[in-house]
Amino acid sequence: MIIVHGTMPIKPDCRDQALSLAREMSAATQAEDGCISYDFYVGLSDPNTLVLLQEWESMEALSAHFRTRHLREFLRELPNVVAGAIVTRRYAVRGTITGGDAIADDEPDDLPDHPPAPPIIH
Repeated sequence: MIIVHGTMPIKPDCRDQALSLAREMSAATQAEDGCISYDFYVGLSDPNTLVLLQEWESMEALSAHFRTRHLREFLRELPNVVAGAIVTRRYAVRGTITGGDAIADDEPDDLPDHPPAPPIIH
């Protein structure tokens, strides 16, 4: 599983437009193959910050997401509503909790070392 977490500061006078873009993007993305979840949240400490949480079945599913029309449209409109730097982090989940306290490995322990992945901007 791949998890992507991002924060986006939005212009206060564009908040309604930003929320509309987020709703459209979320609905379109949730229909994609391999998307487990994709939702935006409003920050409690700053209502002009959107928090994005994505869960994907695989890196391949996330890569396919990068090629979608709705992502291109979202990225085209995003600069109109963003007030600063967008910060994203991507995590590869190696195991999941399955009931008790045990963690089930989703991948073998002998994974080769990989260079850091490039940042995801969206």
